[in-house]
Amino acid sequence: MSILAESLLGAYKWLTPYEMVLCAIDLFLLGWYAVPARRSYRWVDFVPSAGVLTSALSLLRGDMTLPALILYGLSGLLFLFTVKRIRAPKRRAPLPKRTRLRAIFRAASCLAAMSAVVLALLLAGELRYNPASDFRKLSYSEAFVRLNERLSKEYPFGDRKQVDWEALERKYAPVFQEAEKKRDKELYYKALREYLFSFRDGHIKIVNEALYEDNPVFKREAGGGFGVGAVLLDNGQVRVGLLLKGSPAERGGMALGDEIVEWNGKPALDVYRAAAWSDNPTATEGARRMNQGRFMTRGAVGSRVEVEYRSRANGELRKTTLQAYEDDYATLKATRAKPKRTDAPVEGLVLENGYGYIRIRYFLPNDAVPDPAGLFASIVKDFQNRSVKGLIVDVRDNPGGDDDVAAAIAGYLSVWKRHYEFVSYYSRTTGRFEINAGETRVITPKESGYKGKVAILINHGTASSAEGLPLVLKGQPRTVIVGFTSTNGSFGVMSRPIEAKMPEGYLLRFPDGRSLDAHYAVQGDSDGQGRGGVSPDIQVPLNEETFAAKYIEGQDVELQAAIEALEKTHSAQ
Repeated sequence: MSILAESLLGAYKWLTPYEMVLCAIDLFLLGWYAVPARRSYRWVDFVPSAGVLTSALSLLRGDMTLPALILYGLSGLLFLFTVKRIRAPKRRAPLPKRTRLRAIFRAASCLAAMSAVVLALLLAGELRYNPASDFRKLSYSEAFVRLNERLSKEYPFGDRKQVDWEALERKYAPVFQEAEKKRDKELYYKALREYLFSFRDGHIKIVNEALYEDNPVFKREAGGGFGVGAVLLDNGQVRVGLLLKGSPAERGGMALGDEIVEWNGKPALDVYRAAAWSDNPTATEGARRMNQGRFMTRGAVGSRVEVEYRSRANGELRKTTLQAYEDDYATLKATRAKPKRTDAPVEGLVLENGYGYIRIRYFLPNDAVPDPAGLFASIVKDFQNRSVKGLIVDVRDNPGGDDDVAAAIAGYLSVWKRHYEFVSYYSRTTGRFEINAGETRVITPKESGYKGKVAILINHGTASSAEGLPLVLKGQPRTVIVGFTSTNGSFGVMSRPIEAKMPEGYLLRFPDGRSLDAHYAVQGDSDGQGRGGVSPDIQVPLNEETFAAKYIEGQDVELQAAIEALEKTHSAQ
């Protein structure tokens, strides 16, 4: 069965009862009016009114999705064109020859109008009605229980992450009850945040959290900086990877590359691994590890810590006392990659060593680049004309975008036709997760695509749709994935996100769909232990040598590793 047929026949899984009724009414009327009848029935004249009434009820329910709007519009037009029949019913009779042309036009118009229903059915899965739950008027604990109950049915990765929903309720319900009993908004907020972050899903967020703007809890616990950021090496050493000029850390004698041995009397490694704050949930261990170094060295403004460190210059153990100051979150902002939509989504250049390099910042168009896949194709064509030695595609810190754009770009790098993904959503009609046939994506190699050696650069910030490129190309000939860590492990679909309005005005958002491989297994997303994402074929070690090159000398270590891998491939031929 074709994808089109599967989409149309399976659309009922995504339609609301009102939308189903509208589809039935509109198709019946269009079919009725398309075929001239010798006999008329009075009740048919009132059917368009039923469509308008159904549309009104659906609107009151809050369904403003595109498929619903298409059906509302069609129902309204049918009513306007036939409303006069309610007062003056039209009796049908055999058509004289002079009016047959008009009848043919009317039949053709009705058949054309049916395409609107077909369009609504094709869009029904991806743009289905998925209303936000409104728990704002409930108590903290009641809102939590209702949220947990909805997620237990609809969260796409409950099985993948082995979420024990009953255990979560037993753990957090008493905390929320305590918060409401004490009227403690901060305890409520911290419990809510801890609950959300326990899923280890980078797509989960408190939409209106305003972490860096107006968050008293965050400001009190992490609003102060010492002017230093930490990095954990593979051997367990904690090194200074960021140092702000004029900061307490610099004035205290610390330098880039110094080893932090103790932090306020505790082993630095223990403090590093205990750091809990984060901008977003960290899905994989690699992402958590990199993030903990950003928050280990934060504290309350005015707080003091005693730091024991080993100088990189001479190996001498030293101690200094630092006091946190209000730095406007400078160390956090300096280590937070956030591409701007004004930046070009795709850029390319030929490196001095003869390799082609393409950076993809995100998989979305902007005003300057309306077709990122087309721009990628033109860059590849230019590289081929210039006979580059190989191609390096950089998707580090790429937050994602549109799977269709990612799949289209993959077609210029793939050497064979292969499955990209099935997409599965929770269906309220069937009460289980169903595949939306209309979002089945397959990678078809482009004849104008690149046929040479390819290296793809990834890191823990390669997230969502950006993970699709290394995911689908991993393992193919002449292609190597390079990075310090796996990708972010948050490949979930955000077509019609699950949303919940919670007490104290917090708006929560969750992914609503999952990407499945050719065997219908979840792909890309991490499990409950932080394993997932796309692992590199060549994992760059984070040792003293690569640390010094990256954090002290400012070299692009991953890029150099990719070039070395491509050079070895050439020499082996």
